[in-house]
Amino acid sequence: MKDKRPSEMFGELVFSRRVMAGRIPKDVNEKLQAAIEGREKLDNSVAGIVAAAMKEWALSKGATHYTHWFHPRTDLTAEKHMAFLNVDNEGLPLESFSGGELIQSEPDASSLPSGGMRSTFEARGYTAWDPTSPAFVVGNGDGATLCIPSVFFSYDGTPLDMKTPLLRAINAIEERALRLLRLFGNRGVKWVHATVGAEQEFFLVDEELARKRPDLLFCGRTLLGNLPPKGQQMEDHYFGSIHPRVLACMEEMEDELARLGIVVRTRHNEVGPGQFEFAPQFSEANLAADQNQIMMDIMRKVARRHGFRLLLHEKPFAGLNGSGKHTNFSLQDSEGRNLLNPSVSNQKRGLQFLAFLGALLLGTSKHGGLLRACIASPGNMHRLGGNEAPPAIMSVYLGDFLNRLLEDIEEGLPEFGNVKGEIDLGLSRLPAIRSDNSDRNRTAPIAFTGNKFEFRAPGAPQSLGGPLTALFSLWAWGIEEVANRLEANLNAGKELPDAALDVIRHAAATSRNVRFEGNCYTQEWAEEAQRRGLPVAHSTPEALRLFLTPENRSLLADLGVMSEREIHAYYETRLHQFNTTMNIDMGVLASMVREGVLPALAKQITLEGNALSHLPAAAAEGPCGVVLEKLGRLKADLHEAVQRLEALQADLDTLPIEEEAEGMVRKALPLMEGIRGLCNEVERNVALEFWPYPRYRELSTLK
Repeated sequence: MKDKRPSEMFGELVFSRRVMAGRIPKDVNEKLQAAIEGREKLDNSVAGIVAAAMKEWALSKGATHYTHWFHPRTDLTAEKHMAFLNVDNEGLPLESFSGGELIQSEPDASSLPSGGMRSTFEARGYTAWDPTSPAFVVGNGDGATLCIPSVFFSYDGTPLDMKTPLLRAINAIEERALRLLRLFGNRGVKWVHATVGAEQEFFLVDEELARKRPDLLFCGRTLLGNLPPKGQQMEDHYFGSIHPRVLACMEEMEDELARLGIVVRTRHNEVGPGQFEFAPQFSEANLAADQNQIMMDIMRKVARRHGFRLLLHEKPFAGLNGSGKHTNFSLQDSEGRNLLNPSVSNQKRGLQFLAFLGALLLGTSKHGGLLRACIASPGNMHRLGGNEAPPAIMSVYLGDFLNRLLEDIEEGLPEFGNVKGEIDLGLSRLPAIRSDNSDRNRTAPIAFTGNKFEFRAPGAPQSLGGPLTALFSLWAWGIEEVANRLEANLNAGKELPDAALDVIRHAAATSRNVRFEGNCYTQEWAEEAQRRGLPVAHSTPEALRLFLTPENRSLLADLGVMSEREIHAYYETRLHQFNTTMNIDMGVLASMVREGVLPALAKQITLEGNALSHLPAAAAEGPCGVVLEKLGRLKADLHEAVQRLEALQADLDTLPIEEEAEGMVRKALPLMEGIRGLCNEVERNVALEFWPYPRYRELSTLK
């Protein structure tokens, strides 16, 4: 049994507002809270007082070092630890941490991705404290480190991280959402916050087995392997009883996360064997992005302590479900209202809900390509479009009722009676809206789920920074379009209901291209999407190019989220990561074949040859001879294919970055799939004792 209740340990390692109030003088804390809430810039004069309080609190939690913890463009986090311990002029030890050290640091970090915005010799880079996300302490054995959430930028002030664009996008949507609320007459609302809850899918395999698979160690996914006779086809793992070892591991993860202020509301078995999910409580978007990075890091560490290897790759096992990060998002105002929660019996709020809904539809209709670009990664290319993952074409599912409502508004508002239990817009000519009136469409990339939207396309290991930046940017644009039209209608003398309905009608008509209620997996939808003019990008390089379309560049630049220079740098960073990942995969696959598969095949050929030599000569013409001949052909084909792969890798390495990426898709991926097929055929035809790597059936069965 646990010594503490979850509520007793919650947030004990977070420098929270409650901790600040108890350790910082009231007048200083008021200035700090104003900075956290975005009401004014942080006064440097108070930084020293805050730093002293933060240091003493961290020391009380066992911290010996501090670090400016930031999000480089690697989908991971980065940190450079600095010791509190110092010596004075007398050589006596003391712990020190100044206001200047809190506000800014120079971690160098010259080897982190910059997209060509600086050369390696231009090493200087800076981190700056982000006070809107609380500092926290992470333990490691006997020691601990104070982590200070920060932004990361170059010597000339150019952002080099995932957080700075996200903060700008959050600011853009929250300002515009507040303006729209004011147009609806909400004078008492002080602020709007974007809120996020990201469901985290993952696989667990036994560590000792994972260490025998170079592909799992270096690529995070299997590059070869046959499906087990029993995979996920019985659908008996999904929501099943959690394996005792896994449950013990999950409980420790939850405890550590609770101490860091992260509430895991849901845990369960997912569809794939060895696949699971955590779903945290909603929080403000910037904090949610930080907490998701903390979650992935803690999960990796705790899994190792329990003898597991945590796999966050989008597609660790071919033919089984991949792992996503289903990103649920909404907006909340200072009165505690969820702006995507259809209001019961309130005309203004019902129309207001449709206005915010229509704004997202408008943004997605025009900038859906940006959503496709933001979830483009080497691993997601293997996941999208199959085994419950959404397809590569971005569309929105509203449910039949909401979709019909928008169509009816667009076509002239026929008379509808109110239905008990439904949400009444307060207008006799409008149908009532029910908050949850249709099933979810599991094939849709973006779905309305009753009081929020769910973006199902991000991959499990992705930083939330990229997808949220894109989502909030296009939604901010849509809200501004809605607000401008609504304001013009009101200034023209229209009453609010008619003014709002006119705007909603425009959003409904304009967004028809992106709304789809059917099966997004079908070829018919792919053809229909092309007729509608939606971006169709099947490969990661294709999708990344959508960052560079004029409308998407203008969107990000006009909102102040990313400059043209930053957009091109981000594109190049992502493309370089794709090429590098592909190169690693190619190298690991070639080595696995040469070091493991071919020797196993040679042993089987020797075994078959020895057996054949003890049989009558006529046996060579029968099945035994056919088997030996087949093994020989496999060996020759595999040798030749690996030689081609290695030659192709050398050739592609000489090409410019975009041509290399194109070659990876057109040439390398098909060749690797061919080699995988040959290896899988070898696996089916060699003795268990000869096969060098743990098979799928072993990896998917926990001890």
